[in-house]
Amino acid sequence: MTDLLYSDVEDALRASVRSLLTDRSPASLVLKRVETPDAYDTELWHALASDLGVAGLLIPESLGGAGAGAREAAVVLEELGRAVAPVPYLGSAVVATTALLHCGDTELLRALASGTRTAALVIPFTTPSSSELSRSARSLHVTVDGPTGTTITGNVTSVADALPADVLLVPTADGLFAVDARADGVFVTPVVSLDLTRQLADITFDGAVGRRIATGAAATDAVRAALLAGAALLASEQVGIASWCVDTTVDYFKTRYQFGRLIGSYQALKHRVADMWVDLAQARAVARYAADCLATGSDDTSVAAAVAQAFVGPATVRIAEECLQLHGGIGFTWEHPIHLYLKRAKSDSLAYGTAAIHRAALANLVDLPSPAA
Repeated sequence: MTDLLYSDVEDALRASVRSLLTDRSPASLVLKRVETPDAYDTELWHALASDLGVAGLLIPESLGGAGAGAREAAVVLEELGRAVAPVPYLGSAVVATTALLHCGDTELLRALASGTRTAALVIPFTTPSSSELSRSARSLHVTVDGPTGTTITGNVTSVADALPADVLLVPTADGLFAVDARADGVFVTPVVSLDLTRQLADITFDGAVGRRIATGAAATDAVRAALLAGAALLASEQVGIASWCVDTTVDYFKTRYQFGRLIGSYQALKHRVADMWVDLAQARAVARYAADCLATGSDDTSVAAAVAQAFVGPATVRIAEECLQLHGGIGFTWEHPIHLYLKRAKSDSLAYGTAAIHRAALANLVDLPSPAA
């Protein structure tokens, strides 16, 4: 049977990441940062990517990575979710890296592993399926062997982790292209985002030069694998969010007095926190299974990812909502970080497809007949 318990290596990795985040990215600093134009913390990302080497967890040692796997990446995402850290780990070290691994682009993988460059897959953050991906790809026009080589024209909206990216991986009807994010003809425009710690951006290409890294089925498979990895490991970030909400609520119940009593002594409130803990325990099991399936290349990976997003997303939103409610008035203030966690939870629940979309996908995967059948 698969052992979903955390290994000693995973526990050590968690301790290192949590220590760094506690020191470099406490809630007070994250709250200050969302008031500034700099949505992403580049110094924190450098410390995580280069000093701890977490950017290369999924990349083989032969290419300068750690040669680890999805379970280790999931642990990092749990801690990043717990801190709502404004870094592009999911978009660069998971989604873009997975696409490049399937394409075999060693040059870019070495750069990502070292932490010197970051990448983003240019798809809407809510893209859940190949059909929507195809619509996005068709919106981009590719001119091959034009005056400056292969160029791309068009736009894609609501792309995550694109603002700090050095390289944009652009799926088109003519294949997958790598485009320098700072090149002429590339315009990355931040948009108002629900999640202030992961700002989305609209990207316009106006004759931007691209380097084709995959074509045909290879390009399609690379992007599908990236979406699958993103959906599966996003659940671990959601678990981190939920974990912080439960722990913070329990701590608050131990110190907050109302009518001369600790609010944690009221049975009705105890029941609500217990329900939060049960949701968290179930979500953690589902997320760990999805990460393990991805790590082992299990045939059950698609099912596990669909179950993860169908269950963990709504559960995390419920937990974050309860956390805010149970903190009373202070929970509704801008000064308390709870709103950052609720917004990240809600944004994540829409990323890579809503729960309803993943339930429908799961029904197809397990050959469940439709109600009309």
